[in-house]
Amino acid sequence: MTKHVRSLFLVLMASSLAVLPARVHAAEKPAAAPSGPLTVETAVQMALQRSSQILGAEASLEDARSGLYRSYSGILPQVQITGSRSASVREQLRGTQSFSGLIFPTARQDFTGYTNSPTVSGSWNFLDLTALSNYSSARSSLHAAELAHKSTRQEIALDIRRKFYDVVKAFHLARVSGQALRLARDDERRVRALFNVGSVSRSDLLKAQVRTAQSELDSLAKHNAISVTRITLATSIGIAEREMGEVDTVLVASPQAYDEGQILTEAVKARPDIQSAKAEWDAARASLRASNFLRLPYLSVSGSATYRPVSKSKTTLFEKIDQTTGAIIQVYDPPLESSSRSDVDRLYSGQIGFTWNIFTGFGNEASIASSRARVMRAKDTFESLERNLAGEVQQILQTYREVVEGYNVTQRAIESATENLKLTQQKYNVGSSTILDLIDAQVQLQSAQSDAVSALAGMRVAEAAVEKVRGRGD
Repeated sequence: MTKHVRSLFLVLMASSLAVLPARVHAAEKPAAAPSGPLTVETAVQMALQRSSQILGAEASLEDARSGLYRSYSGILPQVQITGSRSASVREQLRGTQSFSGLIFPTARQDFTGYTNSPTVSGSWNFLDLTALSNYSSARSSLHAAELAHKSTRQEIALDIRRKFYDVVKAFHLARVSGQALRLARDDERRVRALFNVGSVSRSDLLKAQVRTAQSELDSLAKHNAISVTRITLATSIGIAEREMGEVDTVLVASPQAYDEGQILTEAVKARPDIQSAKAEWDAARASLRASNFLRLPYLSVSGSATYRPVSKSKTTLFEKIDQTTGAIIQVYDPPLESSSRSDVDRLYSGQIGFTWNIFTGFGNEASIASSRARVMRAKDTFESLERNLAGEVQQILQTYREVVEGYNVTQRAIESATENLKLTQQKYNVGSSTILDLIDAQVQLQSAQSDAVSALAGMRVAEAAVEKVRGRGD
């Protein structure tokens, strides 16, 4: 990788920083590289599919959805269908029975009974204000989770764009450092040649050698920055660096004029994090109402219907006894058998209930206090976001304007440095300036080009930040 990339870095940059399309290559051919160079939008989409933050937001969304389903159970009827078959078997039953103070012996007998009972039953708390408020709270919580999920997507998108342009910036800075290293080595050779003929002093040669060494260190650092930023980006989008393949390093941007009032208006309406905080506050207030309604009574209705229940029994007597003395009068051989059967077409039952929890051991008070704390936290979160929004918009736009102005300054610096280099070269050619003056002019141009690369990458990141602050960018 090092030789391959360095060969690309030694290509001269245009003095006006006309950035050309280029690609950053991986260390080796990836096993599953994306189709074509990795663009910033592709990187964002990959991160939105694989990021652990997204998975966490989706899990929170599922939790909120389960809370909504759970709240349905308090306001909708509950219906059950049961079917049972029971059996009762008593063998060799004997003993005594008591009736009005008199004791009667029981003859030895067997008993077998079966019952079939298919039943449909249901219940409905049709006037439960607590359940209705819990349903309203759960709906608001689900809406808040959906908006929080959208906000998480925007945060991830901004972070990926920032890391993507870190890679692009590292590539272009490495190109500038490669050019600087090449020029430093060329200048050192020329100074050495002049020193050998006595035209410059040894001090000039030593300065040229120091500059070459510094350029080598800077070039190594810039080349290493490419690998570091690639690894950081690959980790964020959920793949290995060797699988990331090439990165599209086209770096162009046009300054835009933003209206602060318009962006603030859009942010108030479209920012998902603020909307999520507002929905969470609504959910907390509904939860507090539900807790207060726990002190009130509620009505419920329940009923059941059993269709064609069947009961069958069989009794077997083995003997006849005297009810006074309990002595066996006669032994039946074979035993006497008697059977019975009971069939009912339909069996209905219903109930209307009134429940009022007068005292729950301060359980209601605990729920109210917990809900009130939730309201306080949700209200503070929403008001903080709303209160700080104007300052956030102003800060983001100031940063963007600063980056744009910095880029304009670097463009003027490149023009001046280019013109200065031409003049110094002409003076050097006629012998009116030294080789060190020429070297200094080259260093100034390379420094201006590096600053322009950083400013251009910063402009793209600042643009993404503006889109996020106005509620877009996912």
